[in-house]
Amino acid sequence: MKVRDYAGAMHESLPDFDMPNDEQVHLAAESFRLLSDPTRIRILWALLQGESSVACLAELADATPTAVSQHLAKLRLAGLVRGRREGTFVYYTAADEHVRRLLTQGLFHADHLDRDLPAGGDGTEGPPGHRHSGYRHSGERRSGQAAHS
Repeated sequence: MKVRDYAGAMHESLPDFDMPNDEQVHLAAESFRLLSDPTRIRILWALLQGESSVACLAELADATPTAVSQHLAKLRLAGLVRGRREGTFVYYTAADEHVRRLLTQGLFHADHLDRDLPAGGDGTEGPPGHRHSGYRHSGERRSGQAAHS
């Protein structure tokens, strides 16, 4: 078929063309599937600000503690969060810097889907007054913003 021949010739002409293996594709798809839930995004964003309990995360995510616990269990199995037990409480954190970059890039992309975004921005923050304007592209918080404790 012509389309396949053309597509095959196209990628073969690229010297650094490399497809991820099946396991990488599966794991990436599973991570994106887990991140497709708004409550999980809120939970992860809160955890990027610092360690937190289920009760605090429930308040921040506007969800019940039971729902947050279920979300955290899935995120933990996927390696996106870690828990630390202290007595009868478990405190959660984002697993690593990869989670910060992944979530920040997703929110940064969402900001740029907004048609009112001024052209020629430096790409470090969302539009002024936008609901995600409290983050920077690098994942650093603006000075003066306190994390929920």
